[in-house]
Amino acid sequence: MTDYESYLSPFSWRYGSDEMRSIWSEAHKRRLWRRIWVALAKVQSDLGLISSQQVSELYSHMNDVDVNRSLEIEAEIHHDLMAELKAFAEQCPAGGGVLHLGATSADIEDNADVLRVRESLDLIISGLTSVLELLIAKIEQYANTPLMAFTHLQPAEPSTLGYRLAMYAQDLLSDWNDLRRARRQLRGKGFKGAVGTRASYADLLGIERLGEFETQLSIELELPFFEITGQTYPRKQDYQVVSVLAGLGATLYKFAFDLRFLQSPPIGELSEPFGSQQVGSSAMPFKRNPIHAEKIDSLARSLANMPRLAWDNAAHSLLERTLDDSANRRTLLPESFLNSDELLRTAIRLIKGLQVKEAAMRRNLDVYGSFAASERILMAAVKTGADRQEMHERLRRLSMRAWEAVQRGEANPLPKLLARDEEFSHMLGSEVISELFDVSRHLGDAPQRAHALAKSIREMIHLVEY
Repeated sequence: MTDYESYLSPFSWRYGSDEMRSIWSEAHKRRLWRRIWVALAKVQSDLGLISSQQVSELYSHMNDVDVNRSLEIEAEIHHDLMAELKAFAEQCPAGGGVLHLGATSADIEDNADVLRVRESLDLIISGLTSVLELLIAKIEQYANTPLMAFTHLQPAEPSTLGYRLAMYAQDLLSDWNDLRRARRQLRGKGFKGAVGTRASYADLLGIERLGEFETQLSIELELPFFEITGQTYPRKQDYQVVSVLAGLGATLYKFAFDLRFLQSPPIGELSEPFGSQQVGSSAMPFKRNPIHAEKIDSLARSLANMPRLAWDNAAHSLLERTLDDSANRRTLLPESFLNSDELLRTAIRLIKGLQVKEAAMRRNLDVYGSFAASERILMAAVKTGADRQEMHERLRRLSMRAWEAVQRGEANPLPKLLARDEEFSHMLGSEVISELFDVSRHLGDAPQRAHALAKSIREMIHLVEY
């Protein structure tokens, strides 16, 4: 039961899924430690060091974790892994005496950490796959829906909503591939003893059997091992994994930041879901604050700082190892994953409930879209033999008159001004001018490429196994 009378990390209950919390729970960590101890004992039994009966007893108590008992022991000896080892040994009168034979703490802890990282990456990849599936459905739905595109936060030229969403999807696909690559490249420390030389295991088994020994353990744990380590696996692996998570955070940050801009009332083209009983402000009852998008940006900003800590752990690990990474890794790894998990969960809610205001898109196109046609009209006039520089100046003057009208809150008069202009109406005719102002004729192949990307993403995420 949650104790609300003492400090709780927001990741203990507010942010992240129960599945991710379970992976990084104290009980799960200790079950993994026990699994690794049993795997070590089994391989040592296969190699003739200990009896199969001892291994059977250890296996029968592998999941009987008693955290309270372990903490009682830890209070006396001040070593968490040794406390769990003693608690496990207490449960196994015959096999307890052979636990941890030849091992150092990192042989157990580091392999367990990599197993947890791998489980966590599986959960993150699954969540990102769900985000991509939802997003490509929106891309296909709105591939041909025109809107006003912005550069420098200023109206630029028309595009489509599907094409804009495809920009996010393309980046998320890159993140998806990076995450899968990071998972494939994960390596455990293996079983190399105090400084990585495997000397303790050589004393037990003989140097000639060390390769067979680690190979069997790798198979037993279904985990490839680094060939070379110090006392721990290289902390650069943590940096690489956390950096990929931060990269995912950057993509989701941009999506949420754009959404915050686009759902502001002056633009009002998109909106995140807002519940019928939801309160936007304690002071202003009318407010519809973008709390989901703001949460994504807040958490992603925090996640962006995690690679720096992982970098320090990798760079500052002196010689075969120092312990100055141990305390911060207790939060660095779980909170990086819980943060990423919450980002994806929130993105799923946003995309599922995304409200598209097509009337607002048409309104903004009516106001600003006409200006985007000025270049097309200029090129059409030059094709008829007009002087490019003269026509540019004429268009500039008409456009400035139109801008003044728009700033007064009037409808954009540029199409009418051009239709009434003697030079342009003579060269192009009213029908051609009207066609040149048709937004649907100035989208390039954006709709087709949006559809193509959606199709390729769907095929990739459904066919590829990680």
